Amino acid sequence: MTELDQLRRLLAPIREQLINHRLYKRLHSVEAMQIFMQHHVFAVWDFMSLLKSLQRKLTSIDIPWYPSSNRIGCRLINEITLGEESDDDGQGGFASHFEMYLSAMDQCGADTSKIGAVITSLQVGATRETAFAAASVPASVQEFVETTFSIIENCEVCAVAAAFTFGREDPLPDVFEEVVSAVNAGSAVCLDRFEYYLKRHIELDGDQHRGMAQQLVQELCGHDASRWEAAQITAVQSLNARLHLWDAIADQIDSSVPEPFIEGLS
Repeated sequence: MTELDQLRRLLAPIREQLINHRLYKRLHSVEAMQIFMQHHVFAVWDFMSLLKSLQRKLTSIDIPWYPSSNRIGCRLINEITLGEESDDDGQGGFASHFEMYLSAMDQCGADTSKIGAVITSLQVGATRETAFAAASVPASVQEFVETTFSIIENCEVCAVAAAFTFGREDPLPDVFEEVVSAVNAGSAVCLDRFEYYLKRHIELDGDQHRGMAQQLVQELCGHDASRWEAAQITAVQSLNARLHLWDAIADQIDSSVPEPFIEGLS
């Protein structure tokens, strides 16, 4: 069994918790979907910083330009970035997945003011702590984002790649299959932009990016036991952060949105 296989085996129980989370059954109405999107959009946003940190470390972006020392890593992360930052938007143009998500939120009637306020504050030099406090972002969202940025700022590249791979690219196609089922079973309100976003992620991540990201981890860790240990730590940390975020969203929906009435039950 390879080191990669061993890591996947170790992560399997946490991954299963995520795939079978109670949240998906709570997404039974437009109101519930709005709450989900208003929280989840921050994970869509901070994913791009996780991706860009890898692109900075694995490719050459300096002027004057010099060849990357990691040809395989350079190729893999550039190809993933192409899809994430400038994908087919389903409307004849191109957009980042974050921009596509905002479009889906607008169609659903979800509030984009908090994520917009945070980005605006950061662009003019505010700290994350100040930006999140000023926008009254939920504590659970702040904790998730801070986990991501702690990994970006403090971990070596192999560990960042593991968080990116096993906290994001590997489980999300299966997670989003569950969300798609919830969208299809929910309200008659049009959510085709959100469904397109979800299915596009399932297609890209499931068919291409997941395998490429795993190859990247293998390339960066090699047969170095200390690197695989660092990869394991951040992969577990990332999956647990997602579970905690999903718990908080489900709790918020439970406290804010009444359960649907089902005839014949009391």
